[in-house]
Amino acid sequence: MQYRTFGKMGEKISLMGMGTMRLPQNKDGGINEDEAIKMIRYAIDNGVNYVDTAYMYHGGQSEVTTGKALKDGYREKVLLADKLPVWFTREESGLSDIFDEQLKRLDVDMIDMYLIHNVTAPIWKVAKKLNAIGFMEKKKAEGKIKYIGFSFHDDFSLFKEVIDAYDWDFCQIQLNYMDTEWQAGLEGLKYAGSKGIPVVIMEPLKGGRLTDAFPENVQKCFSQLDTKRAPVEWALRWVANFPEVLTILNGVNSMAQTEENLKILSEATANSLTEKELAVIKQVADTYNELIQYACTTCGYCMPCPEKLDIPHIMNLYNEWFLFAHSPKTRADFRMYFPKGTSGCTKCKACEEKCPQHLNISEMMEKADKIFK
Repeated sequence: MQYRTFGKMGEKISLMGMGTMRLPQNKDGGINEDEAIKMIRYAIDNGVNYVDTAYMYHGGQSEVTTGKALKDGYREKVLLADKLPVWFTREESGLSDIFDEQLKRLDVDMIDMYLIHNVTAPIWKVAKKLNAIGFMEKKKAEGKIKYIGFSFHDDFSLFKEVIDAYDWDFCQIQLNYMDTEWQAGLEGLKYAGSKGIPVVIMEPLKGGRLTDAFPENVQKCFSQLDTKRAPVEWALRWVANFPEVLTILNGVNSMAQTEENLKILSEATANSLTEKELAVIKQVADTYNELIQYACTTCGYCMPCPEKLDIPHIMNLYNEWFLFAHSPKTRADFRMYFPKGTSGCTKCKACEEKCPQHLNISEMMEKADKIFK
């Protein structure tokens, strides 16, 4: 495993971080705890020392499962990251209630890496109103947390404002080779790095979209290179190439994915990609971005839908329609999973208010219904 030390933290942190937003699930939608615990512990046994969870992942069960995985001596081997969803309360006192519930779910006495979750312009406003940073400083003084950070889902101008507002220990941004100018983007990565703030990367595989087999026109781009790598390896090596990156959160949902990601990030180093490789990856990104209609990462923040529509699944099928040349298989899959189409969407836009990518989901629903009916 590669390790990086960056900024004032001085911690030696594994390049692969274990994300727990997409843990394996049972048929009823609940976490397959046995498999999830096995995966988390396997990652730690193979050098991972950063484990990330959040209050709402898997309906709150991610924290519970993560806590169980860190029993039997595993807690002492990792930096545990969790996040404060300030929008869950209207009172400053409510922050303590959330934090105490997180400690209880995790069954731990302290959280190493604590972040203001999902910072956007409205959430940043709430965080300031509730004095979230002051609350976190208090918990740090009490020895309940070790480092203070934030995770981010808005544009660069706000990112710069947030970075400059406090002496952060670290931050977390979305970055992959398709999203270089999306949200904080590369500009945000470089800006944080210039201020000595370590950067944790989420969505390095764009919700798994960059792990699938390459469409034919994308494959033509990569065929220019002598080195042959799987889609997931190109995507992870691109992120790892930046020295400002502290750790990369991998939302794996199977042991096979865990093993694959471990192997790649045990070998990937900063500044290791050639100029030609970087140019081809840029060409691939441009090709993909021309095809993908909506930049959904299937994070699930939009759920549950009041009309019980599986928005991430619908979004995925809609994008597949354009990525894979209007494949009849995509239409057949849509009709199998959604026999009534998306006509149930009332355009209430509750999903759009929660979407970190700020997507026009109601517009997509209408388009999907016309394409697949």
